[in-house]
Amino acid sequence: MNLMKLTRRAVIAAVASAATVAALPAFSQAFPSRPIKIIVAFAPGGSSDTLSRLYGQKMSEILNTPVIIENRPGANQVTAIRALMASPPDGYTLYAATGSALTQNPALRKDLPYDPLKDFSYIGMAATNPGVIFVSNDLPVHSLPELFAYAKANPGKLNYGSAGLGTAGHLAAEALMSAGNFKMTHIPYKNDAEVIRETMSGSVHLGIFTTLNTVQPIKAGRIRGISVTTPKRLSYLPEVPGLSESKLGGLEAMDPHTFAAFVGPAGMPQDVVAKLNDAINKASQSPDVAARVRETLNAEPVTSTPASFRQSVEKQLALWRELGKTVKLSE
Repeated sequence: MNLMKLTRRAVIAAVASAATVAALPAFSQAFPSRPIKIIVAFAPGGSSDTLSRLYGQKMSEILNTPVIIENRPGANQVTAIRALMASPPDGYTLYAATGSALTQNPALRKDLPYDPLKDFSYIGMAATNPGVIFVSNDLPVHSLPELFAYAKANPGKLNYGSAGLGTAGHLAAEALMSAGNFKMTHIPYKNDAEVIRETMSGSVHLGIFTTLNTVQPIKAGRIRGISVTTPKRLSYLPEVPGLSESKLGGLEAMDPHTFAAFVGPAGMPQDVVAKLNDAINKASQSPDVAARVRETLNAEPVTSTPASFRQSVEKQLALWRELGKTVKLSE
């Protein structure tokens, strides 16, 4: 009888133990065990959205789990960043970060609801985006030295367009004016396409945008590229000089024009960060992704560690904070 009771107790204990083990995977399953969401701060179809979908698809293959893109445009990326910060730091919600969100705006604005060095887990960089300084064909300048000379000889006459206050194009123009010690009038538009159209018409004198939006109109002769924002010329825009050719100082903050990267909420587990970083790096190194980044987005795929990514942001923040002594983000 005692033996039967003992046996029954053993069976019950075994069943309970099995139930406990069965319940454990809900908490300890290897990452990832469900879909990952990437929040994009811009509408579908733009460069950030396109790159995020490209990387998301490849990361899905590498991690063997669905990667979903969620577009949350608005408030100069703050809407998307708030959504990220409200998410659990478990690696299942990421943000497709940009240079302006992590370096330029935080360095120059005091009204942002986030700290770029405290509120994110740094995962990895995906690509750098070169910019192009372009002018209207009506403007009699063909190089940066000529632009600086013309602006100083014609104070108050030049304007420049951007896709809005605090965007990469606006901030790059501020950096340019700081380096050249001249002023231009800022005309904000809704998007890059409007600025390029108005530059073609001659209503806007100058703009600084990514190569994605400028290569084709430059090659077609609709606008004139006077410099790329990289030290050397670009293979897909060889006729436009690099910054180093201008022999001008104070332009360090213009390179990179912007970048694409992935961050998560602060406090993510290091093993999860490492696994996501590995997937991003493998995506950048994959021939099909690299080719599409270069050919479709005119950007350069890159790899990084979480630490080197953070160090790059810290360096850019320092440059822009120094620039912020003279640049004011107000109209």
